[in-house]
Amino acid sequence: MDTNTSIAQGIHARIRIDWPGFSLDVDECLPPRGVTALFGHSGSGKTTLLRCIAGLEHAAEGQLSFNGSVWQDARTWVPTHRRPIGYVFQEASLFPHLSVLGNLRYGQRRGQRRSKRDDPCRTRFSLEHAIELLGIGHLLKRKPAALSGGERQRVGIARALAVNPRLLLMDEPLAALDLARKQEILPYLERLHDDLEIPVLYVSHSPDEVARLADTLVVMDAGRVVASGPLNETLARLDLPIRLGEDAGVVLEGRVAERDEQWHLLRVACCNAGLWVRDSGAAIDSHVRIRILARDVSIADAPTSGTSILNTLPARVLSLGADAHPALSLVKLEVSGQPVLARLTRRSAEQLGLVPGKEVWIQIKATALL
Repeated sequence: MDTNTSIAQGIHARIRIDWPGFSLDVDECLPPRGVTALFGHSGSGKTTLLRCIAGLEHAAEGQLSFNGSVWQDARTWVPTHRRPIGYVFQEASLFPHLSVLGNLRYGQRRGQRRSKRDDPCRTRFSLEHAIELLGIGHLLKRKPAALSGGERQRVGIARALAVNPRLLLMDEPLAALDLARKQEILPYLERLHDDLEIPVLYVSHSPDEVARLADTLVVMDAGRVVASGPLNETLARLDLPIRLGEDAGVVLEGRVAERDEQWHLLRVACCNAGLWVRDSGAAIDSHVRIRILARDVSIADAPTSGTSILNTLPARVLSLGADAHPALSLVKLEVSGQPVLARLTRRSAEQLGLVPGKEVWIQIKATALL
């Protein structure tokens, strides 16, 4: 049987590396579409795994394939320049002597050479599309020295797309930016999530970035994959060795159903109900994500009246787990088939008689929803 045609779609990585003080041991299948976040603390092996997939690290014990093409096994090694990837580093690393347009055309020429050699039938990714997606049309004549950090990184991402990749690898692309520049660039990354048809591997240790961008979450710790799966299912697990602390919570998806112009609120159709959130400017019927942090969810035996909290939903307790502090507990609940986490004191959980299967009501402040 032809090995190249017998392998399923997606990324199949079986990689082992042993270095002094660190080892990477991964056997994972990653989906062929959407954004997959490699998430974990510094030193967990995220970037090493990404570099192995890119061919920048050569694992002596490794098997790697992408969409049926073998990139590494006992007999095969495809070098980085032959792999149809775009790579975005923490620093944009643009050529200082070239304009923005010159940097983009450099990437485009590299992609054209590779496509003609390895896949002459492949449709070329439009450079104009990359420029539009990243909002850099007004920067094309500038040199890198005249760009802000956020602008340089947007150009770096556009150059990676100009290579015409089948797979986009992003190694903490916002890590070198301050908070203001991160908030500037995140909407562009969300546009990539919505518009790109190629899969993206996104390395991060930021729960906020993961919540906004990822479809699939791969949690790494000490060189091992400790959990992987759809974003919300994985975020809602109580058995993970990596705790998110104040960032523990879930991400729900919904549709903008109503705008209250008087009070500057949106009602998002979600969980067979509506959640009121601050008006972000999203259009009616548009798809949105809502991040609900466990610290912003309260639990009651019955719906309450005379309260300032706009969102009250029926829920069922699924499980309880320990939190970082012995006084606290994390409660996993089901709301219309969707998991939601709540953080409360163990005393409150005892007083409410919270056990798996108990029917309760949860309250979520509209001001807390992100």
